[in-house]
Order: sequence, then C-alpha cells, then structure tokens
Amino acid sequence: MKLRKWSSEEKMAIVLEGLRGQKSVAEICREHQISQALYYRWRDRFLEAGQKGLSNGGGEDEKALQAQIEKLEKIIGRQTIAIEALKKTQELISGKQ
Repeated sequence: MKLRKWSSEEKMAIVLEGLRGQKSVAEICREHQISQALYYRWRDRFLEAGQKGLSNGGGEDEKALQAQIEKLEKIIGRQTIAIEALKKTQELISGKQ
C-alpha cells in the first residue's frame, strides 16, 4: 500500500472541515482515508501554530530573529566601511599615477 503525502494546504482544509463541525470527524476521516489519530495530530499542530501566531509579546522566536537582524546589520555596517576605505585608497593610488 502506497502512503499518501498530504500538502500543508490539504491538511489545513481537512482540519478546517472538522472544526466547522458540519460533519463528524469519523466521516471526514473516512472520506479522506486517514485515521482519526492523524486528523487529531494535524488539528493539534494547526491550533498550536495559531496560538503561537496570536500570542502577545512575540516570544523566543521573535527575540532570536531580532538578535540575528542586529548581528547582520553590524556586519553590513563593517563591510560598508571597508568598501568605502578601499574606494578612498583606490582614488588616492589612481590620483598619484
């Protein structure tokens, strides 16, 4: 038996179908030929991701990303200074010849 790979869009559509409550989870699972355990695993991941997205204050991920942005901005600043110094040096050398 070949295992089916579900895209994230398909998983989300199935989970939302269950959350709407118009059909039972058992019926949805039969239609899509998935186990109820798999449905509930997808639902829990979906709800957890939504909760993280709606949380106030950002959290660990946002702080880590902000720290990475600051680090990269410092690197860009140092490289900009180095480029400008090299341009000035080149101008001085070109002007002497």
